[in-house]
Amino acid sequence: MANRKQSKALVRKHIFPVRLSDIELDMIRIKSLDAGMSASELMRRNALMRPLPKRLSKISLQTYWELGQIGNNLNQLVKATNIALKIGRTLPADPELLRELLELLHQCRRDIARDDIESENWEEEEEEEDDWEAD
Repeated sequence: MANRKQSKALVRKHIFPVRLSDIELDMIRIKSLDAGMSASELMRRNALMRPLPKRLSKISLQTYWELGQIGNNLNQLVKATNIALKIGRTLPADPELLRELLELLHQCRRDIARDDIESENWEEEEEEEDDWEAD
């Protein structure tokens, strides 16, 4: 059987070195065997055909970071409250209120990450639906 000539643009002539641990290399070899393809083909498909995760906007990222700093301060207050409880001193804050605040803070951080990604998807959908008419 004669070999078909490939387009010059499709000929794979470049090597892209990647550093892997022994475990990572073994995992790639096992996955490629399970998939019935070469490790190179597996790596190409995983690198080129999967969508990248969305990134947070600068404002969302800064807000997320600031909320993390507030969370650190709340954790210090929780620690001080717990120590005061143990030694019988006056509590600097209501422990239940602190737990509620921490939960709200964590929920806000989750919402920021989720909403930022959803708003990007919404904007993309909005661009596709430009046949909207006003009443």
